[in-house]
Amino acid sequence: MTADSNGLHVDVWRGSGTEGSFERFLVPMQESQTILDVVAWIQQYADPTLSYRYACRVGMCGSCAMMVNGVPRWTCRTHIKKVIKDNVLTIAPLRNLPVIKDLAADMDPFFDRWVAAGGVHHPTRDRNDAVEQISPATPERIEADAGIECINCSVCYAACDTVANNVDFLGPAALQRAWTLYLDPKDADPGAILDAVSGRGGCHNCHSQGSCTLHCPNGLNPMKAIAGLKRETVSSFFRGGR
Repeated sequence: MTADSNGLHVDVWRGSGTEGSFERFLVPMQESQTILDVVAWIQQYADPTLSYRYACRVGMCGSCAMMVNGVPRWTCRTHIKKVIKDNVLTIAPLRNLPVIKDLAADMDPFFDRWVAAGGVHHPTRDRNDAVEQISPATPERIEADAGIECINCSVCYAACDTVANNVDFLGPAALQRAWTLYLDPKDADPGAILDAVSGRGGCHNCHSQGSCTLHCPNGLNPMKAIAGLKRETVSSFFRGGR
């Protein structure tokens, strides 16, 4: 696979489920070209049957995430010149998720774990109550704010080697979501969150390798959140739980 005067040679994963192979395409090189531009050109001009997913094209939705030269990335914000290594460009669906077709991965396992980790808010009030005022300056609120910019793109999930080797592991995004809710004084049942993340596949399965933090496109730190959950679940155990 090389870049030459005629364009860029790109290998793209084609297939569904566990069956498939890479197919090579010759794509014209352009100024400020992104990986998503390359995929779109292939679908529009070379093979209209190519399946992939995208929406906003500006790094807001996360739906265009794919494996680029073996690394999970937002393809809309990744320029070719920054990722070509030894004149190689390979595009594949996100790792650790089932493949629907070609570059489109099935996100259901990711969101199933997000819910299993206690990612659903437990309200303390209903719509008839006055809105509770929470100071943004409290340590808990500051810590929670560090993780709320997650857009569920699943890049951290694809980057995680623990996910790759443990089918029960809840994953970095789900555990970070659980941590932000645990810190939220408006959540009525923090004990339920600790129960959800301390069991089979929970936070103590994390090996703290840090791939989730390294590859998060939004610069979040799921590893720190998971460490917080580890501390709180252990403290809860020695306090006698709930």
